[in-house]
Amino acid sequence: MKLAEALSNRARLTEKVSQLRVRLNDCVKIQEGDTPAEQPEDVIAELDGTLDELRSLIYRINLTNTLAEVDGQTITSLLARRDVLAMKAKTLGEALKVLTEREDRYNRSEIRFVRTVDVKDFRHIYDRSAAELRELDLKIQAVGWTTELVEK
Repeated sequence: MKLAEALSNRARLTEKVSQLRVRLNDCVKIQEGDTPAEQPEDVIAELDGTLDELRSLIYRINLTNTLAEVDGQTITSLLARRDVLAMKAKTLGEALKVLTEREDRYNRSEIRFVRTVDVKDFRHIYDRSAAELRELDLKIQAVGWTTELVEK
């Protein structure tokens, strides 16, 4: 199985756990005189099986990310770099929004705000950061389709 397939399975299992949570909540407490649609013990057994499968898959994904290397870097290292780049791009994007907001003043006595950086230069910094993030994300996705999941 490829790493990308394992990531897709992880998302599917995570969604299944959410659905089991809803099903369990629906059957642990019912209106007097009603019967539950299913037995809580059955849902708990299915939850345990799903969580065990998810635990094993997460372990194998993490192990694969730690062992597999791309251009001399582990996938874990690339993921950490992507997370930090995403934080930077988000922070710069929010600052760019503040920088480009229109400030309406209704009279001369209102506080006037001034920019401390050039909008064009700041936008260029943001665009470079966002482009670097996109390139790294594409690289990580490509690695997922070429890397075999560790079978431990």
